[in-house]
Amino acid sequence: MAAKKLSETFSKAVIDEVHKWGLMKQNGVSLRYMMEFGSKPTERNLLLSSQFLHKELPIRIARRAIELESLPYGLSSKPAVLQVRDWYVDSFRDLRAFPEIKDTKDELAFTQMIKMIKVRHNNVVPTMALGVQQMKKDLSPKILQPVDEIHQFLDRFYMSRIGIRMLIGQHVALHDPNPAPDCVGYIHTKMSPMEVARNASEDARCICMREYGSAPNIDIYGDPNFTFPYVPTHLHLMVFELVKNSLRAVQERFMDSDKMAPPVRIIVADGLEDVTIKISDEGGGIPRSGLPKIFTYLYSTAKNPLDEYSDLGSSDAVTMAGYGYGLPISRLYARYFGGDLQIISMEGYGTDAYLHLSRLGDSQEPLP
Repeated sequence: MAAKKLSETFSKAVIDEVHKWGLMKQNGVSLRYMMEFGSKPTERNLLLSSQFLHKELPIRIARRAIELESLPYGLSSKPAVLQVRDWYVDSFRDLRAFPEIKDTKDELAFTQMIKMIKVRHNNVVPTMALGVQQMKKDLSPKILQPVDEIHQFLDRFYMSRIGIRMLIGQHVALHDPNPAPDCVGYIHTKMSPMEVARNASEDARCICMREYGSAPNIDIYGDPNFTFPYVPTHLHLMVFELVKNSLRAVQERFMDSDKMAPPVRIIVADGLEDVTIKISDEGGGIPRSGLPKIFTYLYSTAKNPLDEYSDLGSSDAVTMAGYGYGLPISRLYARYFGGDLQIISMEGYGTDAYLHLSRLGDSQEPLP
């Protein structure tokens, strides 16, 4: 499909409306609010939730659509980015075309629609990554070092996407007739970080085994009975990413050595404000000059899987390396609920990743 300018694909009325909604104020919600509100998914609450989303989602989506139009270095005109922009404008149009939500029947129809929107946007991250690749090919190598604007844009863009998907997913999940015990939509009110860390590291270990034929051991320390409210899928994604990086580093460092590969160690600590998960490896570390690069979207030490499979359909194949977005996106997931991710490295020895999660659950979503 030939990439077209916005004005060729969409009517002026739609474009004007996107610009109008993009100027409206976004309203953030906190984990605690989502939890308290969702703990009683009555028809009235679901109605209120859908009315909030009916107004909130078009604002957030419009902002991203506008930003996708005006990116530096020719990124906006890359075919992959135009594709993403069209998804955003289509979703905006669907939301705006939906009439006022007055009763449960409207609410259920609205829920079906936003479910579709979430599916439409499933491949946004690999597609944007492809757009950035397309841009890199056209840029002179000199420019590539300080592409801060692109980096800041992608941080805002992906952070906003995490929020939109959380709001839709949370609303849809509240319709589950038999939710798991202690679960409120996506939120587990008694999540054990030890258990999530164990599952995520097992998953990462399986992939390492598949790729290398063997995998270092993983030792986990902490209180197995400790729980706190959080979104298990978010934590799983972050720990999986960090452990995968550690396994890869250790595996590559000890592959041809007659020494036993040392284990990756995970320590879960529960403080008053934060739950911190530290993931330590002896994989040789990262030189200090390389540390700033690990959080950028324009850099991966690994081969870009998008070059090998230019067909995006196969982008769900998880590789050990991925397209270099694992760390910056994991950090956004941590920050979304008021936490953070820090990487500290000793070159010649190994790396420690500190994943801080806010225990209080009362920080507002960061709204880019």
